[in-house]
Amino acid sequence: MMGFSESPWLVALLLMVSIVQCVNVALGSQQVPAMHVFGDSVVDVGNNNYLNSYAKCNYPPYGIDYPGGPSGRFSNGKNIADMLGDLLGLPSPPAYADPSTTGAKILGGVNYASAAAGILDETGQHYGERYSLSQQVLNFEDTLNQLRTLLPGTSLSHYLARSIAVVVIGSNDYINNYLLPPMYSSSYSYTPPQFANLLLNRYARQILALNSVGLRKFFLAGIPPLGCIPNQRATGQAPQDRCVDSVNQMLGTFNEGLRSLVQQLNSNHPGSIFVYGNTYSTLGDILNNPATFGFSVVDRACCGIGKNQGEITCTPLIAPCTDRNQHVFWDAYHLTQAATSVLAQRAFYGPPSDSYPINIQQLAQL
Repeated sequence: MMGFSESPWLVALLLMVSIVQCVNVALGSQQVPAMHVFGDSVVDVGNNNYLNSYAKCNYPPYGIDYPGGPSGRFSNGKNIADMLGDLLGLPSPPAYADPSTTGAKILGGVNYASAAAGILDETGQHYGERYSLSQQVLNFEDTLNQLRTLLPGTSLSHYLARSIAVVVIGSNDYINNYLLPPMYSSSYSYTPPQFANLLLNRYARQILALNSVGLRKFFLAGIPPLGCIPNQRATGQAPQDRCVDSVNQMLGTFNEGLRSLVQQLNSNHPGSIFVYGNTYSTLGDILNNPATFGFSVVDRACCGIGKNQGEITCTPLIAPCTDRNQHVFWDAYHLTQAATSVLAQRAFYGPPSDSYPINIQQLAQL
């Protein structure tokens, strides 16, 4: 792994960031022209409401703490796309599939994320329709055609170069593909390291496609410790008070590979900057030291049924917990608004151990 002294691009980048920070941007003001969001249910703001999919949450008690109630966000309140928008001084980008997402409304960015989606096209297919990562890239290119009419000439290339692309994907390729034999055959065909490398190769292809059409700033989130989510704890593969270590261990190759991919992309694409979000470590900190972050319940969902409230995820007839700010997990798969806020703050302001090589605040200022 390259150290700072071995990475001329990194030294130059950090020097540039320090110069730019001397002319700091006031918090709350718009720091970038747009944020475009790609990913899965962690950042979906309602795309699946418009798809023929079982992976929907546009019903109570989802959105119990969100202004306006249920919206298609897999949370009790805001998700991390909303929070990063707040920190960047932008409205949360609207769902691509919403028919009203057109015209001037797209100028602040669009959200393409889709619940059950993965890096692989087949991931999550048992839930019905969803926008896989490759389809999300095509959807962005559709938006790009609209932007060309709104931003003629060089203004479009400047807009794209200053915008931030946030990508949060990969978890479903495990929990709704690799870890579901015999429904999916991937675990018969690939060892965990081979599967991780397959995902990284496909992932890199899509990121380069976005880069080739003009996006220059990328935040690429790693996969969290999925062995600790209520859905996996409920499988009984680990003792009551333990995460499923075998699941967490297989994610190492992907996360380490994604960080290395970021280094490689930064070296090979001057004029662009790619950032790795260490979601695994950040959520691990919360789970290992919950009281430090204000949490008391780390092993079960706020809304769900069965062991760890994770065997059946949150449905319309289930009453959620009342102490939502004490819970790390909202449902069988997703974090509460309170836990998500910690991840958003760490991604935006954190040191290189959280966001490598720079954080999102620094990325916005370049």
